[in-house]
Amino acid sequence: MSTILSTGAVIAVGALVLAAPLSAANVAETYPSKPIRVIVGQGPGGATDLVARALAQKLSENLGQPIVVDNRTGAAGSIAATLAARATPDGYTALVVPRAYAISPSLYKKLPYDPLKDLQPVTQIAEAPSIVLVNPNVPARSVKELIELARAKPKELNFGSGGVGSASHLAAELFLSMAGIEIVHVPFKGTGPALAEAVAGRVQLVIGSIVSGLPHARSGRLRALAVTSIKRSPILPELPSVSEAGVPGYVYGNWYGMLVPAGTSRRLVVELHRETVKALNDAKLKALLAADGGEVVGSTPEQFGAFLRSEMLQSEKIIKSRGIHVK
Repeated sequence: MSTILSTGAVIAVGALVLAAPLSAANVAETYPSKPIRVIVGQGPGGATDLVARALAQKLSENLGQPIVVDNRTGAAGSIAATLAARATPDGYTALVVPRAYAISPSLYKKLPYDPLKDLQPVTQIAEAPSIVLVNPNVPARSVKELIELARAKPKELNFGSGGVGSASHLAAELFLSMAGIEIVHVPFKGTGPALAEAVAGRVQLVIGSIVSGLPHARSGRLRALAVTSIKRSPILPELPSVSEAGVPGYVYGNWYGMLVPAGTSRRLVVELHRETVKALNDAKLKALLAADGGEVVGSTPEQFGAFLRSEMLQSEKIIKSRGIHVK
């Protein structure tokens, strides 16, 4: 178990220490000394939940304390974020978020929390590309052929997403914008239903996470054209990136990060960051994430904070330029 201050750091100072034994005990208290709650705004079994639970298990092993994953779904993650923002900033509440956390500020006119002021970054946990999938009956076996088809038949093709303003929606809108094509958006309540409709042929295109899309590609129910990372994915080395396949500079992957309530002491943030990065560097955890296309990041709190601001700016640009709004 790690400590913020070791007992050896508590130096006796005569009668003052003898007069205040409780203060000395508090300074010497180890962290964590009780279970840590990790709030997740997505449901059990989803990509964010799987990442959070894999990390929680390793953290628990290392720290000797239970790490409890608390799924609080609803309002596109806002319920979970609000709960975390209002929690006591004592190092015993953390929030694990997907890319949607950087989308909400531009999508909703008013949030019950400030994503930059009410929560503070700990680390970017991991990143993973999405995968461009089409129904097998679509006469396109590459990104270039898909673009040519869409140009020949403007607004005749449909793409499905996990909902208006979802990461899968913005990934597709950025693709359409950079490729200069028009494909009609059909939103669903989650990427799973969108993929099911693509398999059925009611939509022709979905850009979804590798976790949810790969089984369909491997079974042949959908055809994979490319990945959305800047480079090829180790688990799909045969697939080009969208950037190399016809849309230079395109990149729009998924990522997962950890935050804590604003006001959490710097020492606790540093300690939680150190333990999280230690867990992420575990070979088994790395392999588990890699099996689903994930790659460990483990950035510093400062790096993750800068990354968050950059992601929010990109989301705002896409949402405004493409006229995206929720009803």
